[in-house]
Formats: sequence, structure tokens, C-alpha cells
Amino acid sequence: MSSNSSKQSLESSLYSAPRRPRLSKRPRFRLGKLNRRRSQLKEAKEKKKRMMVVVKAEIKMKNLKLYMENQSIIEENEKLRKKAMLLHKENQALFSQLQEKLSKKN
Repeated sequence: MSSNSSKQSLESSLYSAPRRPRLSKRPRFRLGKLNRRRSQLKEAKEKKKRMMVVVKAEIKMKNLKLYMENQSIIEENEKLRKKAMLLHKENQALFSQLQEKLSKKN
């Protein structure tokens, strides 16, 4: 009976010991895949963010150049408008002189 009791105590000690969690039978490479995918997505997001910063800077520069060009066009337009007004006044003066000469002849 002593062998039986020792067998029983051995079994009870096995059952009373804290059990280790069972290891999953699924392969663990899925976690690696998931982490790799997350890392790739994060890198892509950061790359996109860097590209947006570059694109924004390029757009600002292009906008500034267009603004400067627009300002010079506006200035040139004002000069041409003044010149056209002077020519129009000169034309009117010459036309009135011509009318006076023609009316004196008649």
C-alpha cells in the first residue's frame, strides 16, 4: 500500500502544481506578418507625410512665383492703360483740329 500511497501523493502533487498555459498549436508567424504589415503601413504613412511637406513647399514656391508674375502683369497693364488714355486724348485733339480746319474751308 505504500507504493499505492506514494503513487497517489505523486499524482496529487502533479495536479496541485500550477499548470503552464497550453501553447497554441497555431504557428506564430502570423504575429510577425502583422507586425511587418503595421511597420510597412507606418513607413508608408510617414513617407506620404514627408512627400506632402515637400509638395506643399513646392506649391508655396510656385504660388509665390505666380503672384510675383501677376503683380508685374498688373503693373504693365496699368502702364499700357495710361498710354492708351494719352493716345486717345491726342487722337481726340487731332480729330477736333481736323474738324476745325475742314469747317473753316467750307
